[in-house]
Amino acid sequence: MAAVAVEEPEPCGSFRRYLARLGALRPQPGAERPDGDRRTELHLLFDQLISESCGPAPADVCALLAQACQLVHLDQEHLVSKVCQLIHHLLNRFQVMVDEQNLNFLLSYCISALKQCSSWTHVEILQALAALVYNNGPKCQKYLPDLLGKTGLLLQFSDSAQPDVELRRAAVRSMANLCLSVPGQPYLDESYRSVCFQTFLSVLQSSKTSDVDDITFCMLLQNALKGIQSLLNGGKMKLMQTDQIGSLLAVLKKCMFHGLPGLSIEMPTALYPAPLPQYDKRSPVKQEQSEPATFKQPGNRRKKSKGKQKKGEFGEEGKEGLGDAGNESVLGADMLKLHLGDVQNSPCSDPRTRDHLSSHYTSWKRISSSESEYSDAEGGIQSKMRSYQANVRQGALACFLSAIKSIEKRVLYGYWSAFVPDAPGIGSPQSVSLMTIALKDPSPKTRACALQVLSAILEGSKQFLSVAEDANDHKRAFTPFSVTIASSIRELHRCLLLALVAESSSQTLTQIVKCLANLVSNVPYSRLKPGLLTRVWNQIKPYICHKDVNVRVSSLTLLGAIVSVQAPLPEVQLLLQQPSSSGLNNSGSATPHRFNSSEQWRKALPSEGEPPDNPAGCTSSEPCWLLRLCVSIIVLPREDSYSDSDANFPSFSSVYEPCPLRLESLQVLALLVKGYFPMAQSYFLELGEVACRCMEEMDPSIQLHGAKLLEELGTGVLQQYKPDSAVAPDQRVPVSVVTFWTMMLNGPLPGTLQNSPHATLQTSACDALSSILPEAFSSLQNDQQILCVTLLLGLNHSENPLVKAAAARALGVYILFSCLRQDVMFVADTANAILNSLHDKSPNVRAKAAWSLGNLTDTLIINMETMGQSFQEEFSDLLLLKMLRSATEASKDRDKVKSNAVRALGNVLHFLQPYHIANPRFREAIEESLQALISTVQSEATMKVRWNACYALGNVFKNPALPLGEAPWTTQAYSALSSVVKSCKNFKVRIKSAMALSIPSKRECYGSTEQFCQIWSALVIALQKSEDTEDFLEFKYSASLRTQICQALLHLLSLARSTDLPVIWETITENGDAIKSYVLQYLKSGVEENEAGMHTDSYERERVLKGAIEHLGGIEKHVTVWKTNAFSFFVCFIKTASSLSFI
Repeated sequence: MAAVAVEEPEPCGSFRRYLARLGALRPQPGAERPDGDRRTELHLLFDQLISESCGPAPADVCALLAQACQLVHLDQEHLVSKVCQLIHHLLNRFQVMVDEQNLNFLLSYCISALKQCSSWTHVEILQALAALVYNNGPKCQKYLPDLLGKTGLLLQFSDSAQPDVELRRAAVRSMANLCLSVPGQPYLDESYRSVCFQTFLSVLQSSKTSDVDDITFCMLLQNALKGIQSLLNGGKMKLMQTDQIGSLLAVLKKCMFHGLPGLSIEMPTALYPAPLPQYDKRSPVKQEQSEPATFKQPGNRRKKSKGKQKKGEFGEEGKEGLGDAGNESVLGADMLKLHLGDVQNSPCSDPRTRDHLSSHYTSWKRISSSESEYSDAEGGIQSKMRSYQANVRQGALACFLSAIKSIEKRVLYGYWSAFVPDAPGIGSPQSVSLMTIALKDPSPKTRACALQVLSAILEGSKQFLSVAEDANDHKRAFTPFSVTIASSIRELHRCLLLALVAESSSQTLTQIVKCLANLVSNVPYSRLKPGLLTRVWNQIKPYICHKDVNVRVSSLTLLGAIVSVQAPLPEVQLLLQQPSSSGLNNSGSATPHRFNSSEQWRKALPSEGEPPDNPAGCTSSEPCWLLRLCVSIIVLPREDSYSDSDANFPSFSSVYEPCPLRLESLQVLALLVKGYFPMAQSYFLELGEVACRCMEEMDPSIQLHGAKLLEELGTGVLQQYKPDSAVAPDQRVPVSVVTFWTMMLNGPLPGTLQNSPHATLQTSACDALSSILPEAFSSLQNDQQILCVTLLLGLNHSENPLVKAAAARALGVYILFSCLRQDVMFVADTANAILNSLHDKSPNVRAKAAWSLGNLTDTLIINMETMGQSFQEEFSDLLLLKMLRSATEASKDRDKVKSNAVRALGNVLHFLQPYHIANPRFREAIEESLQALISTVQSEATMKVRWNACYALGNVFKNPALPLGEAPWTTQAYSALSSVVKSCKNFKVRIKSAMALSIPSKRECYGSTEQFCQIWSALVIALQKSEDTEDFLEFKYSASLRTQICQALLHLLSLARSTDLPVIWETITENGDAIKSYVLQYLKSGVEENEAGMHTDSYERERVLKGAIEHLGGIEKHVTVWKTNAFSFFVCFIKTASSLSFI
């Protein structure tokens, strides 16, 4: 034993011995070159180092390589070649990063060797160079002119005229390694990036010549693709020019299909944006060979070829053509059974059905095997070549994925037809696309890459796809673009569902389902003929019980996408109402047991009374099957083990389903409640119990999604009880929902709110607590109400900005509750808490606090109107002044804070009483706040901010205690509103300014005759410009704008003095016809709701008009004789308009 211990070498010991031997070979003083023996010794030593397997210390490797290069002169080319092989081998094998000092020496050595040594050594030198510059690009800046300059070595060796392909490949690889980015380090200059990009592009555009073997050419393409990907990722390269984008996409599409069996396409040098597929030339011979094969055959061929793959791994593409059918074929058979069973609606438990499916699969597999190109175990060169070709396809797809992030989506969608399938025309073959790879490529990893790229294209495509429309049969001489996109969407659905059935690799299957979920999330199904979602729904059901957990999770994600897209959709409502036996009983032996046992969840949970017999939107007596499925996954113990992938999720592995599966089920439940609440409300208390159970668990992620489910349940009830809700009172959740909230407050919710280590969980619990129905809150016991308020006031002082923002928002909700808003102490406590948050350093906290401050000041106005002076006298003057100053300061903040700060200012200024205004402490604050409102109206802030500022000034005008018409700020306020009503691009802002101008109830409030006439003239100009807009979206508000302006004009007429009439008469004579037509249109229009939500009917308009006529009649006697004719004509005009409108 002792002898063995002595013989064990120390780590790095052998390398240090080599280092010592190299030191001994240094030339002695007086000897210029090593003799032949020393040269032989160096060869032997280098060979021993290349075969060394002991892991050395990085410093030893760097020192050894530097010393080796010092010993080898550049005229000893065999030794130069050997030492470069050593550099390449040691750096790659032991993953050594060379320090900067040694890197400089070694790079100088390699560059000098390239310049001085013979061409036969250049490949080994370039390999060494590639290893040295790998992840060292920022340290190589001073060598870039020699490598990438106009006459740079790498440019020379990578030139298309270079006859030696191996040399060209080594140069391209070195260039690609130089393009790798290092986090926190400077990247290549733009000039070098451009040179590299053009070099890589020319390599990809080149064609293979007959004297180049396939594997070498594949490696050349791979290196070029990696280089472009590095430029796109590390260099944050943005592709802007059309020719640059088109050239890159053309070569990527070409490489995506490189070596794909049965397919050969010819691509131009560039693609161009086009609505239809372009440049789809296929080789005639190849096309004839590939046409007889159906889409199913490639899928089944794959099943046979991948029998020896390990679970959880893609495997090497070089081995995919080998092996027997194995387990993957069995999985393929299962998938086929599920698909066919679903289509035929026949349960697999029927023996006859099983026999039929089995015989069908046997014949299907037999046909596939006989036609398979890769069924023999040929190995060798062919297998290796297929592996390298697959690597090229994967590299092209990975590069495409990076390119998608570098191209603006609106530009990328111009090339939609080049990569996304479209329904083939009659007699023409289908264009090649990403789905061609997903359906036909023999490599599962390549198929998965193609699906990832397609998902990236689909992500964020909602606006582009929103033009799709085929709900109506189009009978035109041309095909509209909307129909073309709709056709592409349908083909995508068809191909993805086909790939779903044909796929055998669990990892690729997961990508297919994720791609489907991305597609579903972005498609405008309401504009398409129904049926697409039904096919997806029925096809995905069996995969909910797939043996691989990742497939099950992605299947639930897809179901969540279906129930959330444009909810509620009639097609999805029908799908949710299907009995659980529809499509699910043919999904394998595990399913019936799970769904039978899932009946337990309703029996196990407490319920209050029976659910309504016929809840809105639910016609089936049994629960919605998706709801049952999700609840059973969340709360029931697991019955069967599904796959080895469960081992990746150890949490609750012995009791419950894997955590990701339960989380996804909770998210689907939340989406179901959000989009189809009438269907879920029958199980309101039961779902509350599910949320309760989840929040009681130890896993914070389960608790978090339980709280989110609780929030959606509360929000669903709130929506039903809104004043404008379309849900009939007898179809709503009963107000006895107090039982639900009592269960929550006596359960885990208070503890969750105080769970400080998990801020996101606290935030979600705050949001859930703010979703309580006001009527339910008022019915809670007093101690529970106090508990809610105390928790929120406490959380408002949290150090975490997410929690603090959620608490501030929740307080803004509670302040509107009728049972709380009349409590002066609660209002004061809430005001202090909100003002504290309004000064927080987090913009999000300040934005939420400003919104809550706006709600708080709304409450002040409501209390002033309902409770009178009693509330105003009890409310602290000091706190009111603090609110005024804080809101003024907040009005200078960013727009998200400012929009609600100005709303609060308007309310507080409306709330002020005469003794406040007379108080010297208030005077300066009032002046500052008014100036803040006026400047905000005139500013270039967002339209919502200016809209609220105009609304706030209107509130200010409602306070009779303010010196409106006398104070200097009055002129400024009217001038700002008059300017906005004439010229603002946003019509909603104009409407609010016109509304504010019509609020003062006395003529004195409008100030001098000159000011009154300026307002009148501004409104007349605004009326004439009410249809002038550059933005078509604003045009829909033009009718509301005219209505509001006409109301303001009639209001001014009803207050006008005799001294105001000359200007009014002048505008009537100049623009009489236009004004008359707009006034008549206003008087004749029916009931409509203006932007303030106020209904104005014909009787109200008639009352306002009669008031104006009576007022004008009253001042007629004061009009001088020389004005009588003009005034009579004016009154006649108004009366004529009145008589015409009420005939």
